[in-house]
Amino acid sequence: MRIEILRRKKGEKDSYLQVFEYEKTTDDETVLSVLNNLNLREELKDINGEKAEKIVFKSSCGQKKCGSCAMLINGRPGLACASRISQYSDTIRLEPLKKFPVIEDLVVDRSIMEENLKQMKVFFEDKAIISEKRNQVSYEASRCLQCGCCLEVCPNFSVDNNFTGMAGAMPMSRIINELDKKQLKEISKAYNKFVYNGCGKSLSCVDICPAKIKIEDMLVNSNAIAVWKRYLKD
Repeated sequence: MRIEILRRKKGEKDSYLQVFEYEKTTDDETVLSVLNNLNLREELKDINGEKAEKIVFKSSCGQKKCGSCAMLINGRPGLACASRISQYSDTIRLEPLKKFPVIEDLVVDRSIMEENLKQMKVFFEDKAIISEKRNQVSYEASRCLQCGCCLEVCPNFSVDNNFTGMAGAMPMSRIINELDKKQLKEISKAYNKFVYNGCGKSLSCVDICPAKIKIEDMLVNSNAIAVWKRYLKD
């Protein structure tokens, strides 16, 4: 297989394409295993026989639970650990996510997502109202990996504006069901500012989510509570 990687050295602005040859062993191999195996070579050389530096990328769980290995795979955002190479042709092109600043090779700075959550104050300051009827919504929203794949395809998200995209909307959906009316009033202001007012409802995020979260259902639920003031009752 031909593995094309868009690379960039740390501290530099220009990127360059480097190509490697790779012989797959099984159809179960993932993009993450390809990257690991390339780096495990005694001497890493590109397709021209030139010595190459180890490929820089992020990974943690390797089981589609942390979202750290998000990248562009043949132009589509996805998780390297969840992308089997058998689903691609003989060429796989790997690039860093484009909506975030590149740190090095396939690693980007996604700290904007954490900062957005801090601004939105997506945390409990008092007792939560736990309801069995609302648990399913909270559980569904809690599956968000904060990987940034949804933001990559969102036409409205930018690191320079207030719109947090679904990476902010999902944590908000997780707690908005469990607040009393006083708490809800405050968080509704944040929801309108950081989510509702910036969302163009393109829903390009729906099909891209690696966790397959029911994003549209989550938005309908949160909009009903925070925007239209239709409080859920037990």
